[in-house]
Amino acid sequence: MTEATKNKTPESIEVFFSYSREDEELRKKLTAHLSALKREKVITAWHDLEISAGTERDEEIEKRLNSARVILLLISADFINSEDNWQRDVKRAMERHKAGEARVIPVLVRECDWEGTPFSKLEPLPSNGKAIGRPDNDEAFTEVNRIRNYYLNLSYLMLVMEAAILH
Repeated sequence: MTEATKNKTPESIEVFFSYSREDEELRKKLTAHLSALKREKVITAWHDLEISAGTERDEEIEKRLNSARVILLLISADFINSEDNWQRDVKRAMERHKAGEARVIPVLVRECDWEGTPFSKLEPLPSNGKAIGRPDNDEAFTEVNRIRNYYLNLSYLMLVMEAAILH
């Protein structure tokens, strides 16, 4: 490994939140639990409420959805019921996941039947399958921070690839 490779800081992972408006409070809580990763510049997190006035909403969502390396699907009955989530977010997220362009992670925010969905074959968080919308949910929110493992694995892979290219 060269000196330049050793000192290189990997770029932050862009995280896209896809969720139902009914789950806004849970999205806020999850964002708070990810704040250490944001402060360490491991991730940058984005959701649709960050769209500024005068910006084309659908265009901005599509741009962010297409550039994110991690797409969190906040799963609830309301999420599954949302036509926007289903037709735009889920469809594009799964296309990018299958192409290896992004990692889609279902995050169970409220108990619901999600078997048979396009993302039901993906390992969810929390891994115990219990929704984070429970009263004792801090442990479940904390487990979602496993995104750090994805970042570390990706960073290592990028450094190894770069070293191989340089030699």
